[in-house]
Amino acid sequence: MSGEVAKAAPNELQHGPRADLGRGDGPFTPRQLARIDEALTLSSRETGLVFSVYVGELKPPTRAHAEALFEQLTDNAVLIAVSPGQRVLHIVTGPVSAKRLPNRACALAALAMRASFANGDLTGGIVTGLRMLADSAGSQ
Repeated sequence: MSGEVAKAAPNELQHGPRADLGRGDGPFTPRQLARIDEALTLSSRETGLVFSVYVGELKPPTRAHAEALFEQLTDNAVLIAVSPGQRVLHIVTGPVSAKRLPNRACALAALAMRASFANGDLTGGIVTGLRMLADSAGSQ
């Protein structure tokens, strides 16, 4: 999975707990959704940042699409945008969250996520990324 990690200033995405991932026609089982939901909740609660996940196709240029999705979030948000079919991963941070999540922390989380994705574990990769980002950001 190729990907970019950068800071920037999202659309149909998962804000904190739950959102569009659980329509029933997506790539996740109810159990997987519960794992992602729990990781989102814990990450946001522990850090005070708003973690969001978008899983789906990103229009080219994919980085610009991820940044456009991010624009619907707050300055203290972190967006993980994953397009498995395109093999693309973007982590987008806002002005507040970027101060707590340097590029190196985002790059390490992306590396761990890509390793899980390469092994066919989309859910595990997302959960791992959320945990690593939350650990890097620290508590409020």
